[in-house]
Amino acid sequence: MDNNADPTNPVLLETIEFLEDQDASIWNEVAENLGKVNRRRPEVNVSDIERVAEDGDTVVVPGKVLGSGRLTKSVDVAAFKASRGAKDEIRENGDFMFIRDLVEENPEGSNVRVVK
Repeated sequence: MDNNADPTNPVLLETIEFLEDQDASIWNEVAENLGKVNRRRPEVNVSDIERVAEDGDTVVVPGKVLGSGRLTKSVDVAAFKASRGAKDEIRENGDFMFIRDLVEENPEGSNVRVVK
């Protein structure tokens, strides 16, 4: 966790601790990004996911997904937070879930791409 960051959100703290307890290195990278100061935590637009993901990909955003842009590919997205517009856009072709749900579904983090 970033030394300057002192998250007070209990759900965020619980998520970071849960990720740090996982064996797969991808979840440690996600935990590290979630532990950053709020303004340094990634914010990714749906258009960014559209640009980097392929059909059938699973991506994790260690921060917040914003609804700017269109998502035409079938992509499953996991994030700590997402705007309502982003969730709606993602759910048109794929699935939105929270990071913890993805980890429970795929603890090894296989075939998961981090987008930040």
